[in-house]
Amino acid sequence: MEEFVYIDGKKYRRGYTTGSCATAVSKAAVYMILTNEKIDTVNIDTPKGIYLSIPVVSSEIKKNEDTGEFYSICSVEKDGGDDIDATNGIEIFAKATWVYEDEIDKTSEKFSFEGDGFCVFSGDGVGIITKKGLSIEPGRPAINPVPQKMIAKEVESVLKASEESILKNNSNERKRIIKITIFIPKGEEVANKTFNPRLGIVGGISIIGTSGIVEPMSDEGWKKSLSIELNMKKELGMDKIILVPGNHGESFISDRIGENSSVVRTSNFLGYMLMEAKRMGFKKILLAGHIGKFIKLSAGIFNTHSKVADARNEILIANLALMGASTELVRKIDSCLTTEEATDIVYENGFGEVFDIICEKCKKRAEMHVDNEIEIEVFIFKMDKTVLGKSKNAEEMLESFRK
Repeated sequence: MEEFVYIDGKKYRRGYTTGSCATAVSKAAVYMILTNEKIDTVNIDTPKGIYLSIPVVSSEIKKNEDTGEFYSICSVEKDGGDDIDATNGIEIFAKATWVYEDEIDKTSEKFSFEGDGFCVFSGDGVGIITKKGLSIEPGRPAINPVPQKMIAKEVESVLKASEESILKNNSNERKRIIKITIFIPKGEEVANKTFNPRLGIVGGISIIGTSGIVEPMSDEGWKKSLSIELNMKKELGMDKIILVPGNHGESFISDRIGENSSVVRTSNFLGYMLMEAKRMGFKKILLAGHIGKFIKLSAGIFNTHSKVADARNEILIANLALMGASTELVRKIDSCLTTEEATDIVYENGFGEVFDIICEKCKKRAEMHVDNEIEIEVFIFKMDKTVLGKSKNAEEMLESFRK
């Protein structure tokens, strides 16, 4: 990995995610139990295409006195580079043991997922999902889909290279597999400094990351990099653009009209990017984003980071009240931890039209922000990319990007 990046003339150190850490310790623990050898570093690939060599902080191969079998435990340290958050420096562990496949309790809230020859459980310090609306179902460990894929890829690579050891451990009629338990001794303590409690994730931190790499960026540096991409589109002769906050928006557009070169990310800086689009002379903008981001825009909040402003429930409640929603309903909405949870309640009570109203308000706010010099249409969607609402001419504008 290139350890440093330069942003706005400043030097920043990259880091790696909790997902990369969990992948590294899982791979190391499996290697150790198969070879009976300790290792000092573990190498993994990341979805970003960057190769990591992560130091192993501690490693042990122990014998279970009751069964006489060996098990391995090792740890790595989360390194967020210069993008320091609450999890920076936390130690993440994995334990690998041989178990009979038919004894695995997949109904346990600690069970995460399984692969070819292994299964993954969470231990102390890894959060458990308790609310709907996240990428993992309630009642499961907060080990997100991308880290799951990373762990599976690396662990299976070790298992394939150790077929002889695996055959030895499956010499009888009952198949045995390796159980990996990921645990974080300080996870619950650190989780209280994150948004996990507000999201209904209890008991620890989340194993997250979509690229495996933590890219350090100041807000100003980040905004400038986004602006550069927008300017590149203009230089190609484009006069209309699709703005999305991030990965989910890109995926939403891709599912609807295929890969499209007009898509540019805004991150949380919607207001900044709208003004940049105005400065550069764009004539039309399609906005597509998750309800959790765009409900803020509908109230004139143009930086959607939760640390800047978080009035999601209040905005939804105000709109529902204007539609005649009962006190009982708005109280239910007020108790929701995520907008995903709230959307289900809204539909159950027959107020789904509120999301089109919110889209029209997003459109109005955004157009006012650019002094009505750009035509803007809006889509909002759920985490599963289901359309929740759209402004009047959103479909027509979306279709124009196919051409």
